[in-house]
Amino acid sequence: MFKDLLNLLFPESCYACTDGLARGEKYICTSCSVKLPYTNFHAHGDTELNPLQRRFWGKVPVQFAFSYLHFVPKGRVQRLLHQLKYKGAQELGEHLGQRYGSLLSEHKYNEQFEVVVPVPLHENKLRRRGYNQAACFARGLGASMNLPCREHALTRTMATDTQTRKNRLDRWQNVEHVFAVAKPELVQGKHVLLVDDVVTTGATLEACARALLAAGAAEVSVAAIAAA
Repeated sequence: MFKDLLNLLFPESCYACTDGLARGEKYICTSCSVKLPYTNFHAHGDTELNPLQRRFWGKVPVQFAFSYLHFVPKGRVQRLLHQLKYKGAQELGEHLGQRYGSLLSEHKYNEQFEVVVPVPLHENKLRRRGYNQAACFARGLGASMNLPCREHALTRTMATDTQTRKNRLDRWQNVEHVFAVAKPELVQGKHVLLVDDVVTTGATLEACARALLAAGAAEVSVAAIAAA
């Protein structure tokens, strides 16, 4: 009763559209959930029909490449990512991870992976923001897929400029040598699901995948909330 009263006085809002949430809705209203631009990349697996998979061909061995949503500028997905990345909505990241992890599990992908590893933030940025948005998504994925999430397996050894507005080559040069595996024993011999919030060119994921494979990971797959 107290919670109902609290919701009446201070109604929770949908992170995608800011409308009030109805009873039983969590973080995203039903209307937005229906209208979100889902990719369904998981239905195509590692084939040429998966456009995200093709981004890594000839660059780094990636077993599977998944993204829950298509990134649409100034749309619901951008608003969700803004809330997660800049407004402290960590619970939204975990919620999206749980939703996507459940979907991947329905297609038996949970049986493919052994550990979930998020793309790290540099310690300075982590200190300023207070959390790693990719780690929030990774925790949700791990929980729903019954996989361990190793948030500190990868480290970012130096701060880099923002990737926004950089082209493919500049993005790669910006991150080529900045990732290291801090705890190789967490990934050695394992199929790692590498997780980020947004994929654009894939340069960051490519650099992380190279570091994981060099440290002894048996295979690497990637997953993100959204792909541009």
